[in-house]
Amino acid sequence: MSWSKQDRKRRGYHHGNLREALVAAALDLIDAKGPAGFTFADAARAAGVSPAAPYRHFRDREALLADVARRGFEKFADQLDRAWNNGQPGPMQALENLGRAYLAFAENEPAYYAAMFEAQLPRDIDRELSEAGDRAFAVLRQAAEALCATLPKDRRPPTLMVSLHIWALSHGIASLFARGDAARRALPMAPQDLLEAGVLIYLDGLGLTGEHNR
Repeated sequence: MSWSKQDRKRRGYHHGNLREALVAAALDLIDAKGPAGFTFADAARAAGVSPAAPYRHFRDREALLADVARRGFEKFADQLDRAWNNGQPGPMQALENLGRAYLAFAENEPAYYAAMFEAQLPRDIDRELSEAGDRAFAVLRQAAEALCATLPKDRRPPTLMVSLHIWALSHGIASLFARGDAARRALPMAPQDLLEAGVLIYLDGLGLTGEHNR
């Protein structure tokens, strides 16, 4: 289950499902204080349960954050996949849609976004978290492969390199200018326009912006 901030406020916490109550409480605390700004006991208190209750589902605060991050990556991957839409109506337009979805997630789900990228969780802390993160990146890799496939084989750049560059550019703009929390910086243009321009300049340097890609 993935709850937006609006959903959490509307539904409240149902202690018949302690795990969900703790995840919702953690998301609210991340919204307010960031992923490093609360303790395990704070999450229990926010969920309205005893300090010992969370240990029924999570070994510690880090495990709770890992579960929140996993849910975020699963939701993120689904949204990226829908935006990419198997490269339709064309690789360039689909890539633009993908970029907009990336920025929209940072804006609409800042607590999930912070848990995913700013909680400093070890990559090996949770297998399902790692798999969810890999699935999200796989959409970017698929987009890079579709774009590179439009060039002759002897002129194709490494698809992993392209996907990593696009990810870094998208993530940097999302983290600085598109997020929906207090860490968002002012920008004299729409973040979507900045990302589109940056990606186009990058792809043009690789010879990937010809008419055949549109």
